Amino acid sequence: MAAAPSISYSITVRLEVPAGGSAISHLTSCVEETGGIVTALDVSASGTDRLQIDVTCAASDTDHSKRIVQRLGELDGVTVGKVSDRTFLMHLGGTIEMASKHPIRNRDDLSMVYTPGVARVCEAIAENPDDARRLTVKRNSVAVVTDGSAVLGLGNIGPAAALPVMEGKAALFKRFGGIDAWPLCLDTQDSDAIVEIVRAISPGFAGINLEDISAPRCFEIEARLRELLDIPVFHDDQHGTAIVVLASLRNALRVVGKELSDVRVVMSGAGAAGQAILRLLLAAGASDVVVADIEGVVHEGREDLHDSLRWLAEATNPEGLTGTLAEALSGADVFIGVSAPNILTGEDVASMADKSIVFALANPVPEIDPGIAREHAAVVATGRSDYPNQINNVLAFPGVFRGLLDSHARTIDTELLLAAAKAISDAVHPDERNANYIIPSVFHNEVHQSVAAAVRAAAGAER
Repeated sequence: MAAAPSISYSITVRLEVPAGGSAISHLTSCVEETGGIVTALDVSASGTDRLQIDVTCAASDTDHSKRIVQRLGELDGVTVGKVSDRTFLMHLGGTIEMASKHPIRNRDDLSMVYTPGVARVCEAIAENPDDARRLTVKRNSVAVVTDGSAVLGLGNIGPAAALPVMEGKAALFKRFGGIDAWPLCLDTQDSDAIVEIVRAISPGFAGINLEDISAPRCFEIEARLRELLDIPVFHDDQHGTAIVVLASLRNALRVVGKELSDVRVVMSGAGAAGQAILRLLLAAGASDVVVADIEGVVHEGREDLHDSLRWLAEATNPEGLTGTLAEALSGADVFIGVSAPNILTGEDVASMADKSIVFALANPVPEIDPGIAREHAAVVATGRSDYPNQINNVLAFPGVFRGLLDSHARTIDTELLLAAAKAISDAVHPDERNANYIIPSVFHNEVHQSVAAAVRAAAGAER
């Protein structure tokens, strides 16, 4: 599907135009005729004969941006100056920074923040290590750990290229959870090395957020770290996605008047996200789930089942279906895709049960064009921000970690994940809920606090 213009590809073009004549009036129409959207037009300098104008517009991708600039330069009397990519400008020098909580104005401040006064604090922690939570940044710190092997939509791009994503994650932790998160991009994709590195740095953190580590390695790394560490380990690609999908599905089912225990769910994708979603759906009461991967429907008769697929085959597909994803979709109530772009057609969705639900979550291009899916399904959700019902992990991880840190939790269990999902779904009140509003905005006033409160309660019950 053709991508719509997006602020992600927003540019500002500095132009010189004649002070008189029709050049100015042609700028907006030129951008729009080229498929862009003008979001701002500012006169940044003026002379008797010439004007300097900054045109800010949204494009659909980098090549589209170039075409817009080219067309602007072809207008009579227009000279193109500097072109700024607003996303790159936002990332200049990184998107996060460290800041001191106390001003260091004089020698007294210095002697308490650092030497010699800090020695007394160090001695107190040496005598009672638990005081590190009370007397250091540890109490509010999360390590965001990646090896860059499975960055969403980009694949195995390595640790340096993954750093902007981890910085963004850290910024979201702070904005929505008030948490100090630190990006740690590891220059190794050896599972043993990653486990040992995270174990070694763990004393400085109250939680570990694993991010963008490829399957099936991510399962092993997470399981080993949970055994080794006395702080919670959360893999957002698995657990964050699962929480938000379950929250969204609960409300979607309420819209169409169906129960999770009664519907047939077909999933596309058996990787980290798919398996985590499956586990949480089963824990929430789903009884009929069929999963398909690149080889087709997963069933116990397949000869290519490795360990992570074998349990999946045993836990799903009660009718023993075989064949393709499209064949499995016939008569299904729900489709959940965390796989690949453009693998479904309108006919596939039309073959589903009445009042069907489609979650096409592949990003940036979903499994089916949402517009086509909406012709046949009652409720449609995607991972994109330019359609209703964006299923976004940002709804989960800030509140989840806020609750974990506040409760001094040491582990994460299924009941805690279920509690977080319920808090998110309940943030959409019954009088607000409809086919185009099954999940709250990440800027919802209460959702992150509600998730944190639910996690605190679940963690307290566990302890």
